[in-house]
Amino acid sequence: MPRGDGRLSHDLLPGEKGPQDACGVFGVWAPGEEVAKLTYFGLYALQHRGQESAGIAVSNGSQILVFKDMGLVSQVFDETSLGSLQGHIAVGHARYSTTGASVWENAQPTFRATAHGSIALGHNGNLVNTAELAEMVAALPRENGRATQVAATNDTDLVTALLAGQTDAEGKPLTIEEAAAKVLPDVKGAFCLVFMNEHTLYAARDPQGIRPLVLGRLERGWVVASETAALDICGATFVREIEPGELIAIDEHGVRTSRFAEARPKGCVFEYVYLARPDTDIAGRNVYLSRVEMGRRLAAEAPVDADLVIPTPESGTPAAVGYAEASGIPYGTGLVKNSYVGRTFIQPSQTIRQLGIRLKLNPLKEVIKGKRLVVVDDSIVRGNTQRALVRMLREAGAAEVHVRISSPPVKWPCFFGIDFATRAELIANGMSVEEIGRSLGADSLAYISLDGMIEATTIAKPNLCRACFDGEYPMALPDPELLGKQLLETELAGGTDAADALRRP
Repeated sequence: MPRGDGRLSHDLLPGEKGPQDACGVFGVWAPGEEVAKLTYFGLYALQHRGQESAGIAVSNGSQILVFKDMGLVSQVFDETSLGSLQGHIAVGHARYSTTGASVWENAQPTFRATAHGSIALGHNGNLVNTAELAEMVAALPRENGRATQVAATNDTDLVTALLAGQTDAEGKPLTIEEAAAKVLPDVKGAFCLVFMNEHTLYAARDPQGIRPLVLGRLERGWVVASETAALDICGATFVREIEPGELIAIDEHGVRTSRFAEARPKGCVFEYVYLARPDTDIAGRNVYLSRVEMGRRLAAEAPVDADLVIPTPESGTPAAVGYAEASGIPYGTGLVKNSYVGRTFIQPSQTIRQLGIRLKLNPLKEVIKGKRLVVVDDSIVRGNTQRALVRMLREAGAAEVHVRISSPPVKWPCFFGIDFATRAELIANGMSVEEIGRSLGADSLAYISLDGMIEATTIAKPNLCRACFDGEYPMALPDPELLGKQLLETELAGGTDAADALRRP
């Protein structure tokens, strides 16, 4: 049956890819509860983090069953499929691909048999030592003369294989928990892992804590999730964040914790700007309040005489509220969004395609006509969306269009879970702010300062990763040829030393 294109409606131009999100992970340990349905609704709350594929794995204590497919959470699951997932532990995943193609084999949770049972695992983030991990998989002990084979081309399946195949010095297979203590110190990059065997739910977060991961309490169990908003939707109470470098295990004895690395916090500042839901709290700070404060600081740093402040729905709404509050310029709705166009699987005709942004947004001409507008958005990547928006507002009769952006210019790629355009495609990489403004057709353009954005989060600057804005990465990166979304496909094609481990069975 035809499926939707998997894009959410913040994709304003057909074919125009903005900053694509990290993945969403969810796990629950709750005997007596319908854990598959809890996970479904948890993933529903995390849908904004990944729209390409979705999956849920459930254990009933003796076996693990995995159901996953391409598409949105609501497209992959129905009452029948959820009803078949019976058990007391579940792991769920909503994927946007940052390593490995968007194909069924790369959907998560990943699954693998172990000497002690089996493991199902979901991963939010992106690793930077994937090539090294592939070599580690190739070096695992052979079974019946055969090397361990990986059925996917993503970094997640490599970690799953490593957790499943560890042995001690005498060749005795390690348990999942023992394997995690051994493997996780060697995993580099951004990772929030939620995984399980038949009896225990596990969660781990990288030493930098680049992506968020939280622990919640149910009346009869526990929940782990990428964002606090997912706890709210399933009725869980927030307990605490899982610490950077921490591994937790949840079973009938409760929650136990261990540390596999020293915490060196470098939380992603772009979570506050764009990625996370506005009703989520990260590191004790509400995302919506941070975005409103970014708008206030933007108004102080880049004032303009205007008649109306309007957001680009819905990414720019909180910052536009803050800009209007601080500037005293009235806030208004100048653009109406069609929330359903992003679900269509019908390709637009050339005539419709040329209308571009009108598929998603349409101006309120009676509000806009003759007005000097401040248009607030969260970021500019290529600039195509903003360029089409400015043109549309002028055609609707705007007297002036002043663009204000609540994050600094994006100049550097992200290797930790956000799929920006390439550096060559980033509009801010080769142009000044004034040149970008002219390219967009705006009367003026201004970005918030890096310090202004960071201060709005209330998080100390040394504890935030802001590499996409200033190029200061929170860890050493390998050579460029060892990075990239298609790295493992390239390994396979090139016949490298690790290729044997990556051959599909």
